[in-house]
Amino acid sequence: MHVPDGFINAPTSAATGVIAAGAVAVSLRGARRELDERTAPLAGLVAAFIFAVQMLNFPVAAGTSGHLLGGALAAILVGPYTGILCVSVVLLMQGILFADGGLTALGVNITNMAIVTTVVAYAVFRGLVKVLPRTRRSVTVASFAAALLSVPAAALAFTLMYAIGGTTDVSIGKVATAMVGVHLLIGVGEAAITALTVGAVIAVRPDLVYGARGLTRKLKLRVNGELVDAPGAEPAPVAARTSQRKVWAAGLVTSLVLAGFVSFYASADPDGLEKVATDHGIDKKAEEHSAADSPLADYGVKDVTDARLSGGLAGVIGVGVTVVAGTGVFWAVRRRRSDDTSPSRTTDATTTTGV
Repeated sequence: MHVPDGFINAPTSAATGVIAAGAVAVSLRGARRELDERTAPLAGLVAAFIFAVQMLNFPVAAGTSGHLLGGALAAILVGPYTGILCVSVVLLMQGILFADGGLTALGVNITNMAIVTTVVAYAVFRGLVKVLPRTRRSVTVASFAAALLSVPAAALAFTLMYAIGGTTDVSIGKVATAMVGVHLLIGVGEAAITALTVGAVIAVRPDLVYGARGLTRKLKLRVNGELVDAPGAEPAPVAARTSQRKVWAAGLVTSLVLAGFVSFYASADPDGLEKVATDHGIDKKAEEHSAADSPLADYGVKDVTDARLSGGLAGVIGVGVTVVAGTGVFWAVRRRRSDDTSPSRTTDATTTTGV
């Protein structure tokens, strides 16, 4: 759903840019509360994994494909504020290095793909986990539903933006129907990827999943041959079976394999937005990307003639750049939190208050 330059007019693009900048600023502050010794290392990896999986377009209908948006996955794994930052880092890398998503439309893309998906998904997820049993399966089920609904929500957000600032005269009703229809199908793929990924992490390290914090099991006693809850006992945390370093390494290797090898077999059909834009004339005023001459434009390495090698190298480079950029951002935010809560700062604040 990467919106190119020329789909949305300048005033609307500027307005969404302001919204995106404000949301990122709020998220930088909110992420300080979410990032700790567990989530800070994982956040950069989540961004890289989203980048890799977005290269894997999957068929959803005749002549149409879809790909992961990632807002739900990021929000559930590392928290909603950090999730917005994760997807924003991915979109920035894609726009600058790979000419994917217009630079003037960056605010539109961050609003749709980072803010709307993350907010909607996390709201649905939190609502479901409150009413479902506190089990791993419930977290996975809630992840599936949250991801499923987040994609058509982003499609509706784009339709609203196009109704306000679209550059061609088209029937908004038809665009809305087409966008929601195809993105409901894409949402099923998004939900499956999100649920499988969240379930895989929960299986080995449930404490690393932000949305599963507090996932506990009651201490049991055997009374007359039956297991019963121990009276007055605090729930025991679910034990971690795999070191965090191993989880991080496995995630990075998986991302590199997906981007560097599996992406060659992704569907070549246009994604949902491209298909709707072509069918309804939204793309009549689309502009060439300002980074079209980038050495990595269109997810290939310039002057490398072998298509498989070119795409694989571009994918590996993209994963590497994204994990470095994301990790740098999140460690900086984490460090800022540590500085804000340091004993000297606390003492100074107390002294000032006392005066």
